[in-house]
Amino acid sequence: MRLRVVPLTLALLLLILQYQLWFGRGSIPEVAHQRDSLQTQKEANARAALANERLTFEVNDLKEGTEMVEERARQELGMVKPNEVLVQIGR
Repeated sequence: MRLRVVPLTLALLLLILQYQLWFGRGSIPEVAHQRDSLQTQKEANARAALANERLTFEVNDLKEGTEMVEERARQELGMVKPNEVLVQIGR
């Protein structure tokens, strides 16, 4: 009787460990899902950082010089300087 208890106990512990490995907290599927989520978040962060960098450059241009303001006025409002001719080419 005593000889059967040890293997049964070891088998039960092995089953518990396998359950934890496949279905418990920190299981293989959960880790794979977390890795995918992390990769997606890193890509979103990279896109946001690039957008922030562009906006920072644009803000600096607007603060430091009038070239950006003039370019925007030309594009959006059709501004022309005195003695200048506006020629628009259709796309």
